[in-house]
Amino acid sequence: MDMFCCFSPSYSQLVGGRSSSSSGKGKNHEGLIKYGFSLVKGKANHPMEDYHVAKFVQIQGHELGLFAIYDGHLGDSVPAYLQKHLFSNILKEEEFWVDPNRSISKAYERTDQTILSNSSDLGRGGSTAVTAILINGKRLWVANVGDSRAVLSRGGQARQMTTDHEPNTERGSIENKGGFVSNMPGDVPRVNGQLAVSRAFGDKSLKSHLRSDPDIQETDIDNNTEVLVLASDGLWKVMSNQEAVDIARRIKDPLKAAKQLTAEALKRESKDDISCVVVRFRG
Repeated sequence: MDMFCCFSPSYSQLVGGRSSSSSGKGKNHEGLIKYGFSLVKGKANHPMEDYHVAKFVQIQGHELGLFAIYDGHLGDSVPAYLQKHLFSNILKEEEFWVDPNRSISKAYERTDQTILSNSSDLGRGGSTAVTAILINGKRLWVANVGDSRAVLSRGGQARQMTTDHEPNTERGSIENKGGFVSNMPGDVPRVNGQLAVSRAFGDKSLKSHLRSDPDIQETDIDNNTEVLVLASDGLWKVMSNQEAVDIARRIKDPLKAAKQLTAEALKRESKDDISCVVVRFRG
């Protein structure tokens, strides 16, 4: 996929590891903020389609925590592309350090356009995305398209930092673009009877009826901020926000917490791939 986009060597450190690595952990330079991740293959009859990013990097005198879940569908080419390029595209925006919100939004849109223009190589599939950028351990920016979710725990209370982009909630936008939302008995609502999210990267055949612009939220990280949980919908379909952060708070090791969350979701017979990143603040 190198033919689609190339970056200066300073951005090569942003590429995440292949999701088949299944689990891992790390921490920031001072060791006060730690993370762990766990990815588990679901029961669906297709290869693993979830990818992640979880790491700290030093750029232009700043320490950035970069965390993401990319939940693919109809193949893994698009989430693999996002894993390799989305953060790099965000940080290459000239305005990033003065206007992260605008830079994130522009990078999401431009990345989607690149994916669509290379659909002959990347295929007809797509991906949701939830990304979190932690700047110097003090300011958090979270963005998403689709139904992967980020939940922050502050003072023990779960706060959802993302918006679930479901076809029923954005029916007006879909219908205004000439599409429709199906509601077949025993199935979830789907765009044109196919896709269970109203925003996604890729999906060229449905793109005229979909959106790829992200919802973005920002917040300060204070002394009451405990954990951040990013996960694909394979977790959130069987677990509430509060239950997830309760588990992440109770288990001090974020790797063990991430493994516990994915194991619990699997035990509850979540059929989807289950991917989770847990970030623990203040040790």
